[in-house]
Amino acid sequence: MTELLIRGADHILTMDDGRRELAGADILIQNGQIAEIGVALSTMGEVVNASGCVVTPGLVNTHHHLYQTLTRAVPGGQDALLFGWLRTLYPIWERFGPEEHFSSAQTGLAELALSGCSLTSDHCYVFPNGARLDDTIAAAMEIGLRFHPTRGAMSIGESAGGLPPDSLVEPEAAILEDCIRVIDAHHDPRPGAMVRVGVAPCSPFSVSRDLMREAAALARDKGVMLHTHLAENDEDVAYSLANFGCRPGQYAEDLGWTGADVWHAHCVRLDGQEIDLFARTRTGIAHCPCSNCRLGSGIAPVRAMRDAGARVGLGVDGSASNDAGNLIAEARQAMLLQRVSHGADAMSAREALEIATRGGAEVLGRPDCGRIETGARADVAVWDVSGIESAGSWDPAALLLTGPTKVRDLFVEGRQVVRDGQITTVDLPRVVERQNALARALAG
Repeated sequence: MTELLIRGADHILTMDDGRRELAGADILIQNGQIAEIGVALSTMGEVVNASGCVVTPGLVNTHHHLYQTLTRAVPGGQDALLFGWLRTLYPIWERFGPEEHFSSAQTGLAELALSGCSLTSDHCYVFPNGARLDDTIAAAMEIGLRFHPTRGAMSIGESAGGLPPDSLVEPEAAILEDCIRVIDAHHDPRPGAMVRVGVAPCSPFSVSRDLMREAAALARDKGVMLHTHLAENDEDVAYSLANFGCRPGQYAEDLGWTGADVWHAHCVRLDGQEIDLFARTRTGIAHCPCSNCRLGSGIAPVRAMRDAGARVGLGVDGSASNDAGNLIAEARQAMLLQRVSHGADAMSAREALEIATRGGAEVLGRPDCGRIETGARADVAVWDVSGIESAGSWDPAALLLTGPTKVRDLFVEGRQVVRDGQITTVDLPRVVERQNALARALAG
């Protein structure tokens, strides 16, 4: 039996059903699970001193495009809206291959880990030159994060009236066939799974209605979740009205894309009826505040979503549209945007942190994650609040107001992925060196 004790944390924000906050408590971890929470616990295993620290569940990222980490701050796309930004990036992405996918994912996953993220989804929908979803899964296993990749796809190219170039689209039969292959090869439905796979056609403007319907049927036959982009900005809504004769929420409902096994990214432009639909059907929402700001998409109505009872998690989105992958910073941005929209009492630091932990785990169908309680998976983030960021704070547990944006220690399934602010599982300087060399080659 492997055992670890996190001892004497100044504060533990459990995010359990009672939202308990504990002072001076310990967390005993055994075989990848939280075995006990209390004071003066003992162990024969390793002891991690958490004095001067706030301990939270590992953060949960519900939307990412890890392959995009190679295309940050690309000239021509820095100041464009969504559709123009995509048209700038598509010609670069079509030159990717397996090495670019692996390196980009490894870099993005390491960045997430350093920001306290223990569980992340990924939406990969371009597979040029032999790249496969398996490349990003391999990167996640090396970094050591819990992973929920989704097999994305685009099937309608420019010649058929779609947005992406024809070189990046795939035949729909081949898409469905590869979804089956990836699920059979990698999906683990058991509690505590390190890898689960979802099905994720890219967006309503890059795939057909038939593919959306067939993807939903396939996913439900296989018992996996569904993911796509929806109502991201005004252009997105206008496209839906012009091409489908309905708003995005109705489009999703008509095609079977609502329910507890579905989550949609962005949802910036959902109206009141659509929010009520998602709340009623338990459809999840991945809120991506920094990317929405970067692309000028708007401020998602997260306060209304939460008040209606909708399930909301956070996403950093791709690093080509966020240009960063720091999930604790994303949580702070979510809090600030709701305040600037609705007033200073619209969202507390603790509520935003809840969305970033428990909220995201619920969106991804992982009640075994996102909380610190007996029996939950041992995904735990330790934040050092003894430094300059928290100096003078009267409430260090309000991490999003006065706290570090880099985690001191991160445990995933009880294994230490970050120790004293450093990744333990890979040689990070070499990862960065390779990533920069690939980016220079693409730019040249």
